[in-house]
Amino acid sequence: MSLFVMEKDSAQRPRRFDLIAFDWDGTVADSTAIITRSIQEAVRDVGGTVPNDEQASYVIGMALMPALAHAAPDVPPEKHAELGNRYRYHFFKHQNDICLFKGILPLLMELRTRGHWLAVATGKSRMGLNHAFQDEQLRGIFDGSRTADETAGKPSPLMLQELMAEFGVEPERVLMIGDTTHDLQMAVNAGCASVGVSYGAHAPDQFGALGPLFIAESVAELHRWLLENA
Repeated sequence: MSLFVMEKDSAQRPRRFDLIAFDWDGTVADSTAIITRSIQEAVRDVGGTVPNDEQASYVIGMALMPALAHAAPDVPPEKHAELGNRYRYHFFKHQNDICLFKGILPLLMELRTRGHWLAVATGKSRMGLNHAFQDEQLRGIFDGSRTADETAGKPSPLMLQELMAEFGVEPERVLMIGDTTHDLQMAVNAGCASVGVSYGAHAPDQFGALGPLFIAESVAELHRWLLENA
């Protein structure tokens, strides 16, 4: 555990959740459209049946290769490495076009002021997340993070379990926020509460079965709910 975490004033700890974990793509960053197109172009490049928008966006949040294999089931395993390389090619061409959702930064800053620990649990690679963290606005915002290439991908609970161990937090004091069923299922598997957001990759009609405390239709709505309930 970092010195920062150990020295954090216990008087500033939040009233319900000590640790709030955010998914990245589609929750913090407005990247769903670019990821969807990159998946489609990669599948086209290797001669597979191009998934429609719904099929391509469904796999957002999963680890890269399982996601691509799910989106392109007719692409044979011997072409998976090429498929992954083509996805990276298309995504990296546009990664600098991705921005944070409007209102996310003030939300994160206010949560920090209230004493919450903030983390990222994402299907991105470590390299991809570190690139996103280079944004000067994000320096010092997040206390921890886990990516799919350094631990198990969603919906395995391992990302959240490792973060809980790092910060010494029990499951009932952790909130996971995400835009996909993969995020919410991970929270269920880890024994943590969750909040879904409907402005990302998945339509929220399947969220209810996974028991989120709330489904936010906008960042502003998420902000209000967290300040009142987290």
